[in-house]
Amino acid sequence: MSLSVLTIVKNRAGHLAQLIEGLRRSGAAPFELVVVDMGSDPPAAVGELPFPARVVRIYGGGLPLAAARNAAARAASGDQLLFLDVDCIPMRGLVNAIADALAANDALICAHVRYLGPQDARGDWQEAELLDRSAGHPERRFPAHGMRQVENAGLFWSLVFGIRRKRFFALGGFDEAFTGYGAEDTDFGFRARKAGLPLLFMGGPGAFHQHHDNFEPPLQHLEDIVRNANIFRARWDFWPMEGWLTAFQTLGLVSCCQDRLRVERRPTDEEIVRACTGYTA
Repeated sequence: MSLSVLTIVKNRAGHLAQLIEGLRRSGAAPFELVVVDMGSDPPAAVGELPFPARVVRIYGGGLPLAAARNAAARAASGDQLLFLDVDCIPMRGLVNAIADALAANDALICAHVRYLGPQDARGDWQEAELLDRSAGHPERRFPAHGMRQVENAGLFWSLVFGIRRKRFFALGGFDEAFTGYGAEDTDFGFRARKAGLPLLFMGGPGAFHQHHDNFEPPLQHLEDIVRNANIFRARWDFWPMEGWLTAFQTLGLVSCCQDRLRVERRPTDEEIVRACTGYTA
């Protein structure tokens, strides 16, 4: 079996460099690295690496997350796919652990993520130091070792996950009806469950999430989130991203009529600045 590592990027050169550094230090080298560049300026680059790597460029503006992940999967040649968000640094044992897990399980496998502070992994770093400095997600609990099956498909996250390549395409990949930001990964998780694919949380090696500004709610993605939420609601008969949608309504940005959301106004620059929490999610 061969494992391809896939990531998508737009103007995150520093984060991409640390992701690549994590792969460079990996106990088992990936079969390849595929980077999909969604229009970075300057264009994303990977440099010389001890394993094959290439950059695929797509165009169209915004953050076409579903389309970019699908493009990465199409460009991959490995039997197994490990999707890593660009702000993640893989731990030394992650590549080998995901490869072994996918060899043993036809499943959607999420690895745990530990969150770093603003000054962590900004220069030279050691994995043991990052383990000491980082903290897990408060709402997603992972086993210390081994696998735990998770029945709630809404807990799938696309930050760090593995899937067999054939299974990814059998599911149809990420649905590109979801354009821009929001809900495309939740929809993927529910479609995987509907197809009978187990969702497993994997203990052991995971990834470190690099700190960056976060917006709560993500007002800069208002139109994308509303459009994608309407698509999701029509398909699954419930709302995704409920916390964000409630916040939008509270601010008077969005109204709901007959189970359909409508944008009433754009957020002001001041509202967007206030929403910036500095917390990394």
